Parts: sequence; C-alpha cells; structure tokens
Amino acid sequence: MDDRTDHATRTASTGPDAARQTTSAWPGTSAGEHPRPAANTRVEHAAPAGPGAPDEEWTLPARAAWHARTRPDHVAVVCEDRALTYARLHRESNRTARALLAAGLRPGARVGYLGRESEYYYDLALGCAKAGTVLVPVNWRLTAPEVDHVLRDSGAELLFAEGEYLDKVAALRGDLPGLRHVVRMDGPGHLAEGFLAWKAGLPDTDLPITARPGDPVAQLYTSGTTGLPKGVVLPHRTFFTFIADTRREGVDWIDWRPDDRGLCCFPGLHTAGFGWFMHSFNAGATTVMMRSFVPDEAARLIERHAITTMWAAPAMLRMLLTERGVTRETFRTLRKVVYSGSPIDRELLLTCIDMLGCDLAQGYSSAEAGSFVTCLAPSDHTPDSTVLGSAGRICPGNEIKIMDEDGSPLPPGEIGRVAVRSPGRFLGYWRRPEETTAVLKDGWLHMGDTGYLDRDGYLYLLDRINDTIIVAGQNIYPVEVENAVRDHPAVAEVAVFGVPDPRWGEAVRAAVVLHPGRRATPRELMKFLQGRLAGFKIPTGYLFVDRLPRNPTGKLLRRVLRDQHAPAPAAPAAPVSTGG
Repeated sequence: MDDRTDHATRTASTGPDAARQTTSAWPGTSAGEHPRPAANTRVEHAAPAGPGAPDEEWTLPARAAWHARTRPDHVAVVCEDRALTYARLHRESNRTARALLAAGLRPGARVGYLGRESEYYYDLALGCAKAGTVLVPVNWRLTAPEVDHVLRDSGAELLFAEGEYLDKVAALRGDLPGLRHVVRMDGPGHLAEGFLAWKAGLPDTDLPITARPGDPVAQLYTSGTTGLPKGVVLPHRTFFTFIADTRREGVDWIDWRPDDRGLCCFPGLHTAGFGWFMHSFNAGATTVMMRSFVPDEAARLIERHAITTMWAAPAMLRMLLTERGVTRETFRTLRKVVYSGSPIDRELLLTCIDMLGCDLAQGYSSAEAGSFVTCLAPSDHTPDSTVLGSAGRICPGNEIKIMDEDGSPLPPGEIGRVAVRSPGRFLGYWRRPEETTAVLKDGWLHMGDTGYLDRDGYLYLLDRINDTIIVAGQNIYPVEVENAVRDHPAVAEVAVFGVPDPRWGEAVRAAVVLHPGRRATPRELMKFLQGRLAGFKIPTGYLFVDRLPRNPTGKLLRRVLRDQHAPAPAAPAAPVSTGG
C-alpha cells in the first residue's frame, strides 16, 4: 500500500473512549519507590464517547493533549532512574514535532529509529504523530544488510540512532540517497544528548491537530513467506478500538486503568511492546520500561514501582519465576499478567497461578490485527480448567471464523484457517498491494494459523501456516534463514524449523542436504552465518540428511521435520500468538 489509499480503508469508528481520568497519588517526576495499592483493586470507568464525539479524538495527538490538561503531573513513563509526566511528555513531543517539520519533513514521511527502549523513543513516536510523519522502528538486533532493507523499503528520510549502532548506519548511508539526515540520539554525558540538542530552542506549544483515526502513524516490520521483512502500517485507531470495545461491553479480560503501573517485557520496537505502551498511554496509566529484558531487573522493577500489570512471553515468565530471591512477595502488587508470544506448557502455567497470585490472561493477535482478537480470560485460568489448551474466546468488537481452502466458513470442531475481522487492523503492507490482498479479503484478515472453534466459541490453534518460529517472543521466519544457509558453497538444500525449548519457548534447527562430495560442520555453518543474520536467528542445531521431506507436489514439509526431531514436549496449555 501507499498512503494515498488510506481514506478508502477507514472503519466506521465514530468516537474515542472517554474514560474519566483520576488524580494520581504519584506526584512529581521522581522514579523512586511508590505506595503499594491493594492487589486486584477495581476502578470504575466512564463509557466510551458516543457517535457525536469528534473524529480527531481517536488520535495520539489529541490524547496527549487531553492527558496534559487533565492529569499533567501523573507519570507517563519511567525508564531507569528517570520519569516523565504526561505534561512534560506532551511538551517535549510538541518540540520534537516542530523540529521534524523544521527539517522539511512532510506528512507521510517515514522517520526511522535504531536504538533500545527509552522514554525518548516514545517522545519521538508522539512527535511523529503530531507532525503527521510515520515512525519506523528498526530492531537493533538486525545486521547491517537487514537494517539496509528496512530503511530502503520504508524510504526513511530521517534516522535517529544510538551511538553503538552508528557503524552499521555509516556502512549503508552512501547507498541510501533518500536518507537525508542521521541524528545521533545519545552523547558523552546523556542517553539523549544528541536528540535534545537537535530540537533545542524550538517552542513546546501545541500544534494544530490534523490527524484522523485512519491516518498512518507507525510502520513496524515483520517478515513473511518471502523471507523479506514487510512494513505493517498501523493507523491511530489501532490503539483505541480495543479499549473502547471492551469497556463498552463491560469486559475486563485484558484492561488498562488510569492508576495502573505496567511493565511490558517486550521491546517497543516490536508490535507487542509498542502496542502495549500506546494502549497504556491512552488509558492514562504509567509504563515502566527496561532498555532490554533482564529477569533480575524485571523483578526489581516490579517491587520498586509496585507494578500492577505486566505483559510477557512465557519464556520471560519462566526466567523471572526462577530468578534467585524471587518469592510470592515479589509479585504481591500485581493484579493481572497477560502472556502471549509463544506456547506455554501446563507446568509453567500452574507455577504462574501459584507464584504470581493475580489474574492471568492469554492474548492472541498478530501485527496485522493490531490488538488482541481472542483472549483466554482470567476465569478460565484454574488448575482444573478444561480450556487451558485454547486461545480463548473472541474479544468484543472482533469477529472470527474458521475457513476451508475455498474460504467457506466451517462449523465447530472442523479444522481450517483462522480469519478475523478486527476494527484495529492494519492499513496494509507498505507498497505491497498483492501481499496485502492475499491476507486481507472483504475485511477479513487471514491469520497464519490453522485451528478450530469448539461449540462454546473457544479457539484452538493447531499449527502455524507460515511456520514462524518464536524464540522468547521474537519472530523468526524459516525462509529468511534458509536463504542465508543456502549461500554456503557446500549446501544444496536446507529446511529450517523450530523445536520446543524449555527456556526460550522454541529453538531454531536446520536440516541440511550437502552437495555430493562436499563437507560442512555445524560450527562452520554457524560461523558462516555470523554477520549475515541477527544472532537470535542463527540455528543452534544442525541435522545432515540425504533428502528433505516433501509432498507429491514438491512442497517442503517442515512439520514432518518438527515431528521427527523435536524432543517430546509437555502438553501445551496455550497456543502461539502470532504477534509480529
């Protein structure tokens, strides 16, 4: 897609959620200790605004201005020992927006960010939203060729990068004529010294709000069957519809409250982390973030900041629960933990129920869906529950069906492809109309999973159509890895697949067919892939085989390899979320 088709893809959403915001007991901007509220305390919310609400209110600039007026001293973001109030975040992102416009960027221009998580990343995100530009996060784990693809494909005109990644950028910049300027985020004395200097001296007053709910605001890259990352373009409404629909129906399976202090263990460069922050931001809550996930730091932050909500992959929960010194007391302020991103086994789930002592909810989504489409509710998380192996029921505002190969709906109990209709869905893949059309048909988003619905409406997922491997919440796409392995002169054919791993959720394996008379060892292949792929994508195990399993039409059967070579896992208690 390109942004010229945006207005034709808007939904009929008519207004924002207008939840009343409460005054915080957390004054100032200190990131120190905070009072511990009683766990599972409920907060009343007003109903979402009705059809008469102005359309622009379902946008990030309007919500930032609203919070700055109604809860200016409430802390929006905490990172390390720094805290930013809603008023300060609003003013700083106003200044960022003015700097973007002063740099000559026009509405729809792409702005890249290459760095780790910090409050300044979200300052930039909101600044882009206010200037009408589109933020393009670049995963800092990517290699130089992978970074080159994202910047080239997006057409980013301006890039903000932290110092440790500037060598990658320097090697690429000469071949990226569209990249007009690179701003170093940090400096010798401060995490955002260069960023703050870049926008210094510009006013921090409000800009006119011109954004509409269907306008693009972020472009996050996820891979597909071609192995090349695709830009998933998300509009403003993506971060409003789920909250509005669930509040309208009085459903709080997954919710954000104004007095919450949330910890998201996924990075903000990932659709999961970015989406969690924006939902929390829209509710007026506080987000506590880590530069990257470290289990002992997560435990410390939960206690120090009296965290009430958390979102994590099962592998992260396992590491957190086995961290030295962690007890039930560590988690006593939690009211809800949401998990997704990879399978979770029953043993781990029962440990979570015992140790965390709060509501648990499982969310199923994808980057393209924008937000959660099904949820296994807290009430389903009991040791004797018969639905722990499901992905739960459809969330308010969404629709779901199981289709056969012709696209016809299937009755309960029959296996087919999962399709959903979600009001927060993406606008399309950036400049890839054919691939957009392949997954988005008549308003129905075709997910990458097969499964079935039972008679009570619970979704059970059986396999991923696109064979995505998920390691600690990070998506890895076999075709991309296979293309890199196949470049080795000794390799004739290769098939990459995932196997269960007790620590990371899944591990990457490669089945390799060598050319006659050629030799290669696992160590040689791993060394060959260094620099060609991000480290987390490199297979950790290699199988040398005479031939790969294929069906009569020649299609590679990765599922056969998984079944033949995976260790016998414990029965899964929940399926895979396809968040990109």
